[in-house]
Amino acid sequence: MIKPENVKLEGVKRETGKGSTAKLRNEKRVPAVLYGPGMDENISLHVDELELEKILSRSQTKLQDLTIDGKSYHTLLKRVEFDPVTDRPLHADFYLLEDGKQVSLRIPIRLQGAAKGVVDGGGRVFQPMRIVRVKAIPEAIPAQFDVDITPLDIGDSIHVSELDMEGITLLDDPERTIVTISPPKSEALFTTTVPETDEDVEGEEMEEGAEEMEEEGTEEETTEE
Repeated sequence: MIKPENVKLEGVKRETGKGSTAKLRNEKRVPAVLYGPGMDENISLHVDELELEKILSRSQTKLQDLTIDGKSYHTLLKRVEFDPVTDRPLHADFYLLEDGKQVSLRIPIRLQGAAKGVVDGGGRVFQPMRIVRVKAIPEAIPAQFDVDITPLDIGDSIHVSELDMEGITLLDDPERTIVTISPPKSEALFTTTVPETDEDVEGEEMEEGAEEMEEEGTEEETTEE
């Protein structure tokens, strides 16, 4: 299990309001909020857009040592809202972690290796599940779940119950399939089959009858000779 990296991030307190958020975005700053059950009140802040983009560039669980006015907070980047057109981050939610207290989060699943059924049998990798929901204390939070598919043959699967869940509470169904190796596509799938009609059958029968008559005529001519 890979542990998440703690990234240092600087935050600045901000005033709320539409005008202030628009100004921040023009200055390449992302409005954000820090919240958690152990806080007396939420803290509105803003962070550097480029620094946030660096964190988002890795598809793993994100933990941060977020500093605001000289005070450091151990946080989880819980949610990010993006602009639907430009894909720029519009708002970020940071969750304050507390030692020994579980937090709900989503952990990405990454496949490792080349499956035997693909290499030897031409099978296909089908991964219907890429995120698993869990609850974990901060010390047990994984960056991601790595799943080795190397030994899988055609028809083999790996389920959620096979993940390493030490110190973690699973929130998803343990019987859900993470990955399976499907058989190769049949060549028949690439052939367009047109059902026969009565006219097609009658035409074939007429052609067969004409061929039989030609063969009989040839035999008769040969006999006369």
